[in-house]
Amino acid sequence: MSTNGMTSWAVDLKDVGALYPFQGSETLLVILGLAFWIGWHVWQIRHENAELASEKKRGTGDKARKFIDRY
Repeated sequence: MSTNGMTSWAVDLKDVGALYPFQGSETLLVILGLAFWIGWHVWQIRHENAELASEKKRGTGDKARKFIDRY
């Protein structure tokens, strides 16, 4: 299966041109990837903080400590 019209790899690759799609968009893809990565971490931290706050309100930590101290 060839997507670039090449039938043989026995050529000088500098004369071939683009070997993969979206060549030249690496910078944009890196910026988008970094933005997604940082955004995911921000969302994860907020989600975990909200979960910990709700557990603190319910007092589940005290129940766990009492259970552990019994044994």
